[in-house]
Amino acid sequence: MTHLGARLAHIGPGRVHIELPARPEVTQQHGYIHAGATSAVADSAGGYAALTLFDEDSDVLTVEYKINLLAPAADDHLDAIGTVLKSGRTLTVCQLEVYAVQGGDERKLVANGQQTLIRVNRADR
Repeated sequence: MTHLGARLAHIGPGRVHIELPARPEVTQQHGYIHAGATSAVADSAGGYAALTLFDEDSDVLTVEYKINLLAPAADDHLDAIGTVLKSGRTLTVCQLEVYAVQGGDERKLVANGQQTLIRVNRADR
């Protein structure tokens, strides 16, 4: 996330926001934020959201995720939101949303998806 220039913007139980500023290093040939960067911040937001509900000895790995790119991401920054839908003993399912934000108020949904994570013990990694 540091390499992309992303930062945690909100951390709450079962919900995390990650902001990704639009900059040349994360854009594709048409000037939009690249789908890879969009997907990466969505995946991380979901993973961190799951972690907020686990104990200190737990970690998560993504088992799968699907993301739909709904519109070009071309504003000031992206706001990726991961929300836990179901937290289980082994598997957790999260909703992923990514909004393009212009200024401070104008938001447009540019990607939506779902993710499954597996809980692992930090000592087992």
